[in-house]
Amino acid sequence: FHIESERPFGDLFTLNKAGEITTDKLVSGTDLKAYVDFKIPLDGTIRMKVGISAVSAEGAKRNLDQEIKDWNFNTLRQQAATAWNKELSKIEVKGGTRDQQVSFYTALYHTMVAPNIFQDVDGQYRGTDLEVHKADSFSNYSVFSLWDTYRAYHPLMTIIDQARTRDWIKTFLWQHKNGGMLPVWELAGNETFCMIGYHSVPVIFDAYQKGIFKGMEDKLLYAMLDYANSDRYGLGHYQLNGYLSNDKEHESVSKTLEYAYDDWCIAQFAKMIGDERVHQRFLQRAQFYKNVFDPSTRHMRGKLQAMWQSPFDAKEINNFYTEGNSWQYSFAVPHDIETLVRLHGGRDSFAKKLNELFTTSSQTTGREQPDVTGLIGQYAHGNEPSHHMAYLFNYVGMPWRTQELVHKINTEFYKNSPEGLIGNEDCGQMSAWFVLSAMGFYPVCPGNGEYVLGTPLFDEVMLRLENGKSFSIKAKRPTPGSFYVKGIKLNNKPHTASYIRHTDIMNGGSFEFTLSPSPVKTWATKNQDLPHSAIKSREIVSVPYFDVISNKFRDKMTVKLASINRGGDIYYKITGDTVTSGFVKYTRPFTIDASCTVQAHAASVGDRDRSNPVFQRFYRIPGDVSIKVHSNVHPMYTAGGPEALIDGIKGTTNWRAGEWQSYFGTDLDAVVDLQKSKPVKYLGVHVLQDVDPWILYPAEVIFSTSSDGKNFTEVLRVQNPVDQQDTSVQVRELGGSVNATARYIKVKVVNAGKLPSWHESTGNPSHLFIDEIIIK
Repeated sequence: FHIESERPFGDLFTLNKAGEITTDKLVSGTDLKAYVDFKIPLDGTIRMKVGISAVSAEGAKRNLDQEIKDWNFNTLRQQAATAWNKELSKIEVKGGTRDQQVSFYTALYHTMVAPNIFQDVDGQYRGTDLEVHKADSFSNYSVFSLWDTYRAYHPLMTIIDQARTRDWIKTFLWQHKNGGMLPVWELAGNETFCMIGYHSVPVIFDAYQKGIFKGMEDKLLYAMLDYANSDRYGLGHYQLNGYLSNDKEHESVSKTLEYAYDDWCIAQFAKMIGDERVHQRFLQRAQFYKNVFDPSTRHMRGKLQAMWQSPFDAKEINNFYTEGNSWQYSFAVPHDIETLVRLHGGRDSFAKKLNELFTTSSQTTGREQPDVTGLIGQYAHGNEPSHHMAYLFNYVGMPWRTQELVHKINTEFYKNSPEGLIGNEDCGQMSAWFVLSAMGFYPVCPGNGEYVLGTPLFDEVMLRLENGKSFSIKAKRPTPGSFYVKGIKLNNKPHTASYIRHTDIMNGGSFEFTLSPSPVKTWATKNQDLPHSAIKSREIVSVPYFDVISNKFRDKMTVKLASINRGGDIYYKITGDTVTSGFVKYTRPFTIDASCTVQAHAASVGDRDRSNPVFQRFYRIPGDVSIKVHSNVHPMYTAGGPEALIDGIKGTTNWRAGEWQSYFGTDLDAVVDLQKSKPVKYLGVHVLQDVDPWILYPAEVIFSTSSDGKNFTEVLRVQNPVDQQDTSVQVRELGGSVNATARYIKVKVVNAGKLPSWHESTGNPSHLFIDEIIIK
């Protein structure tokens, strides 16, 4: 940075790292502080100018010298007001209340706060390799909250700010060249990876499909594939199995769904530029969402290996989803809604399930998630995965229901008050939803060139476009507050579809809504009037799944396989210590009586196509031991029940994989019954520590033995030797040798207590994670 003062200051003091004051004018090191004092002028005003740079102090001075040449603050303020008024005048609204107009322009302002120009006046910038580069023929930007903004923010910019959109895409390409990847969530030259997906892809494709960005097709496709074909964040398993399971990658359902949409964008981009091989491959990947659709619940449901996570609660916020639950992700297939409708059993069934989303209880279960706000039923407007869902009724011929919900959100969730937003702004996405929806439309599937219609909030909207044309949106209301659509005219001609194309807007013209005070249930119900969202070629064979509650058993177990495919067969083979078979056709449930792995795949009719392979491990639990647990296990981390503690299976550091039990804010008290008295030489427990998510090793473990189950004698007490401030994710056995004969083993694992003062969540209870009691 570089700071200049209009008036000379008196003294300059510096403080070194130790906090010692020095009068040295030139100091170096880290954690330095400096302060100055001024003699207050008669008018009480001291003006200072600050220039900043991500490159150098010299760059900061050059920026300051060019951008603020004098000391006239009023002139600068007027220049800022003029610049903002020019930008905000791209959309002019009339009608509505004053508060609604203020909310609208506040939202439009929010959409222009980020991304930010991230370069000096001479074009130098710090890249994602943290080296200095120079922008040539574009402005380099920073702050790309893409998981949020690909949904509505960037589509809005394709209408009102195409010039910056082109700069953003060029920035993406240079970030790929400099830092080795397209941005996920980039901030000030640093890739934070704080969200999921590779959503720079839909931003690129949406702009390309709309003709905003042309050229460099080979570089764009290479950059897309470079991320999509990598092993980052479970992508290797996603490509192998056709979905992610939580034993491979946490937030597995959300990542599968988001990856599938991004892959659809790659497929369509490849098709546009004539790469049929990539088009076909990624069109298949775009359908991987089917592999986490559970037909029994009609929800997107998590898997552990190839079986459904159980017990299942669609309202539970857990590690299978990103900032949400199954309700908030089960309609997240914007690119293939027609197939999703079919999987639900048709339009009526889909509409019923969709309506349940908005009418069921708003109570969530599982962990606390502050992002899940603005609830209408389980629809969460305060977070991005839900943002398109109110518009899905259009796809089943019920646009009147979309109009009801959009009007409710527009009028109740965007207020002219300090609490005016119902959730996190997320770099303009929350406001972009409002800007678009208040005009009467929304991009359910960025990249397909359509905006799905809702209902306009204002009586008149004028869009002034960069190409010199304008597009007006008018609403004729027979009574104040009427918002149901009765009819529409596009350029004075009847428009019966419940969507509008991007080209219709950019060509300029007029769009007129005739509104009604009551629902018009006959409007936009015909097939030809519904929005488009379908993959119609080369339907994949979905993977089979194991229709079992648990993969653990005592004597024998019946294994059932199933799939959502229309026709075709399932094949499986068993591999284990006692049997190894070749693939056989699945015709009925089969029985296993030993620990083994079952591999399976599905095949289309005539075996033309096959699904990705799936693998499920089954464990036979020793029959000569049982357990009774006297403590309450955390409902999100049960590992399938008490027997998980004696099944002989030790978990890994991936505590989200379903193998661990949690005792939250409480001790574990359990008694193991060996069925008869036996010599015992060793006792221990297998535990985990991961300090950041509140998981601490126990303070101590106490083992006692008994022959009658009533009178116990302590035989071993083990203290935790690991410092709680050891932030590495780790597992260990806490145990030791004993010399006893007993039938019953009492185990008390003492919770570490509340999180210590140095922890960012100090004072909260801690988790005790345990997955095995070891008796030898």
